[in-house]
Amino acid sequence: MNRMHLKVQLSVTLTALLVLLATGTVQAQKFFKANPQINPYNFSVVKEQSYNNAAVTSAHPLASMVGAAIMQQGGNAFDAAIAVQFALAVVHPAAGNIGGGGFMLGRKADGTLIGIDYRETAPAKAHRDMYLDAKGEAITEKSKDGPPASGIPGSVAGMFSTHAFAKLPMADLLEPAIELAEFGHVLTEKEAGGLNSQRADFLKYSAAASALTSKEKWKAGDTLYQPELAATLKRIQKNGLAGFYEGKTAELIVKEMQYGGGIITKADLKNYQPKFRKPIEFDYKNHHVITFAPPSSGGIIIAQMMKMIAPFDIAKMGFNTFESVNLMVEAQRRAYADRAEHMGDPDFWKVPTASLVSDEYVKERMKDFQPGVAGSSKITLAGVPKETEQTTHFSTMDKEGNMVANTTTLNGSYGNRTIVAGAGFLLNNEMDDFSVKPGVPNMFGAIGGEANAVQPGKRMLSSMTPTLVTLNNKPYITIGSPGGTTIPNQVYEGLVNIIDYKMTIKQAIDASRFHHQWIPDRVDVESDFPEATIQALKAKGYTVTKRGRFGRMDGILINETGKLEAAGDKRGDDSVAGY
Repeated sequence: MNRMHLKVQLSVTLTALLVLLATGTVQAQKFFKANPQINPYNFSVVKEQSYNNAAVTSAHPLASMVGAAIMQQGGNAFDAAIAVQFALAVVHPAAGNIGGGGFMLGRKADGTLIGIDYRETAPAKAHRDMYLDAKGEAITEKSKDGPPASGIPGSVAGMFSTHAFAKLPMADLLEPAIELAEFGHVLTEKEAGGLNSQRADFLKYSAAASALTSKEKWKAGDTLYQPELAATLKRIQKNGLAGFYEGKTAELIVKEMQYGGGIITKADLKNYQPKFRKPIEFDYKNHHVITFAPPSSGGIIIAQMMKMIAPFDIAKMGFNTFESVNLMVEAQRRAYADRAEHMGDPDFWKVPTASLVSDEYVKERMKDFQPGVAGSSKITLAGVPKETEQTTHFSTMDKEGNMVANTTTLNGSYGNRTIVAGAGFLLNNEMDDFSVKPGVPNMFGAIGGEANAVQPGKRMLSSMTPTLVTLNNKPYITIGSPGGTTIPNQVYEGLVNIIDYKMTIKQAIDASRFHHQWIPDRVDVESDFPEATIQALKAKGYTVTKRGRFGRMDGILINETGKLEAAGDKRGDDSVAGY
């Protein structure tokens, strides 16, 4: 840290402490008083560390430290996950949330698997053609911007369902987030830049100004206070689920809907229910992979892709060479074609999950693969199985052997950019994850059809892919990432990096990525992708597009000595903590 930055940081810290002393609130900070090692006004990013007992990795240093402290105080990995989720809603508003949804995948120390689907649902007034104009053309802005784009939030209900597997009182798990909101935290450069970039939209799509728009130009080192969000979290702390889905918070959400043309009602909020889903399980080269089922598409996709490449000696092909990328891309092409045709909310559409991930079906899908030849998405369509992006991920592991992979989202960065007036939190734009019209791509370019059409009460198809791996029936890896439709490919590549290429978890997470999603028929690569491989792909007929970094993968791996290796992605403020 340079001298000028240190002076700014010390000045901010002193100012914040003076404010707290003047209001008598230092004593009120129960959690941070009990955990002086965590300073919301002065902290640093830790990208990689090994721990003996427990570990957390998330999109923000404060959230990771909160989760580690919760486990050190007697909580388990599920307690930590709940505390991290609520903390991220405060310190990482671009994706951390109480106004969105997600998937929690857990494995208890006794081997019991838990899949909690707290994905948003379409309001009762939603209908198939709600985002079409009089001529039947898609109004894509309506499914992305402002209150009309919002599904019914599931995150709070999801955390209360997760609490059944935790040990500490829910009030204790909410306390760190409440204190971070009420007494403030220092913004990183990335968080300040994100708030600045969205300020005009926050004001455009919200009924009133808020804490996030209190400055025209945020900068690194500024302290963000969020009193309205703190009050909302306190209502949840006092009244449980009713503190969010009923009463004042529900009234404020509905009022925001009425102001901006949204359709969520009090009844929608009160009737929201998370669902328990049976995880998808499969084996890959002596490793047992556990991942999420529909309405997440990610689990089926990575099961298909990893099974497609399993017969090949990909380690011998070499990391990010033409040979290995050719194979992996063609697996991606086939899996994403199936996503578009067959995947949706299983409560509304018969998703042929067992068939899609069966060895026979996967083998059939790869029959026409020719090594060294570029495929075509005009030729490779969805198979016919026979019946028998802004998001954030965090991982937790505890000393008892429990592990959690949780991916949660508002969909786009800062969701629909609507901040609920008087409540201080952002709403999602998940309605865009439905197929607003067959053949019309969503914001991530994903194509869908009837399987993912809008229906009241339906969950929109997701790409989130929280994933766990066991080795010899013992905990081994918890991993996941944000990134819209790139998420399954990131997890796929990350696991191959670890299992086949023998990378450390940090190396696997930081490694340069590539992405193909069937339509558009092109290979996207990060800017640091090997140029020789790019040229070889182009020479064989692939369209290759360089883009900026995508995703922010986080994971934990138990190494051969029993230590927990935690890693945060180089692409963001992602940080690890533990003890």
